[in-house]
Amino acid sequence: MIALSLAQIAEIVGGELADISAEDAAVTRVTGTVEFDSRAVTAGGLFIALPGARSDGHDFAEAAVAAGAVGVLAARPVGVPAVVVAPRVAEGTDTAASVLEHDTDGSGAAVLAALARLAAAVAAELVAGGLTIVGITGSSGKTSTKDLVAAVLAPLGEVVAPPGSFNNELGLPWTVLQATEDTDYLVLEMSARHPGNIAALARIAPPSIAVVLNVGTAHLGEFGSREAIAQTKAELPQAVSSSGVVILNVDDDAVAAMAQQTTARVVRVSREAEADVWAGLVTLDAEARPRFTLHAAGVETDVTLAVHGEHQVSNALCAAAVALECGATGDQVASALAEAGPASRHRMHVTTRADGVTVIDDAYNANPDSMLAGLKSLAWMARQGGETRRSWAVLGEMAELGEDAISEHDRIGRLAVRLDVSRLVVVGTGRTMSAMHHGAVMEGSWGGEATMVADADAALALLQAELRPGDVVLVKASNAAGLGRLAEALVAS
Repeated sequence: MIALSLAQIAEIVGGELADISAEDAAVTRVTGTVEFDSRAVTAGGLFIALPGARSDGHDFAEAAVAAGAVGVLAARPVGVPAVVVAPRVAEGTDTAASVLEHDTDGSGAAVLAALARLAAAVAAELVAGGLTIVGITGSSGKTSTKDLVAAVLAPLGEVVAPPGSFNNELGLPWTVLQATEDTDYLVLEMSARHPGNIAALARIAPPSIAVVLNVGTAHLGEFGSREAIAQTKAELPQAVSSSGVVILNVDDDAVAAMAQQTTARVVRVSREAEADVWAGLVTLDAEARPRFTLHAAGVETDVTLAVHGEHQVSNALCAAAVALECGATGDQVASALAEAGPASRHRMHVTTRADGVTVIDDAYNANPDSMLAGLKSLAWMARQGGETRRSWAVLGEMAELGEDAISEHDRIGRLAVRLDVSRLVVVGTGRTMSAMHHGAVMEGSWGGEATMVADADAALALLQAELRPGDVVLVKASNAAGLGRLAEALVAS
């Protein structure tokens, strides 16, 4: 973060000083990182006290200062130098309830709102100094695209991007506050559970370049319809000023329509037809890494991706479009993409063990679109090398699909059969997972190819007993299913 005194922070967030005099607060400066995990605090840092599932961050304020923090942003005095904001209802949105499920007294909402104000002030100052903010949204592919954008911008200057999926009302301002005067590009994911969420995030860090990837069915249970999801995703291009750029994946009709909802210049991206930035014929290698010709501004550049799955082509095209807007050449983009492997955990990490078993770890997130992409990659990889390898799809629940949950899980079970996956291991015994298993059986899995197990431990025991050298295993589910540790155990076996 840019260096600010505790007095300046109190003024920005509308807080009061506690356990420090006004004179000392004026000269006590935050020069380190801003952290909400007391274990991550560094010298000169600022600790953010938030309520959690097992503990309240206020209880760790003294430990954070002992570890080097110069102050705390809190909702009550904590016995060490602090900026205190009064508990209140979250401002303009109810998302604090989803981000801070254990905020029973409004203290978390108050701190979260103060954090947003601090991040907005810092972002405004850095933009005035030349910082470029890139915002990315979409129903799927945000994190993969964020990682690719960070990779293609790295040759052009210093880049700050969040680890994993720090894309909500806590993760986004935290990421903004990692930027300094030396940062050239700030790459941000923007997610939503309710209408207005993306608009609120964009007010914290207004992007000059926005990317919209797709409108799918992730969080359908929260929004109720794909149309409502599209309206919320459109909040990002609507937030870009007329001097900015909006990059749209026009292979998605709902995204293409957003060109009418922004005053910014629009760059259209496609892997299916000629556009401002588009891909020629796509081919895949044995590990489903795509190759294609990048077409942009009349120049053709051959690109080979280091990430896995044909669905990554659209993500890479959007990343390329961002880099080209920032002054990169086609050759620079191709070189960066060739080196940009999976950067965030549990997202299409492909590992081949010493015994020849290949594990595709895509266990962090799942929705119907990304499930199909993962299954197609599994099927492709199993068919390479001249002899079809046994393929295993180890699938957990897709969360937040609302009333479509049963039908969508049934559909994925059927798709696994249609793609000729050798074995389907359905992890979980609830109604949705029963529907996935039932769909596979009804589609034609009569010989025990589809199996239900109670949990990740049972799935691991089955796989350890039955995997053979050369098998290919996809592990995929929403993060709440906890299949990440299953994938890690398979890789380590």
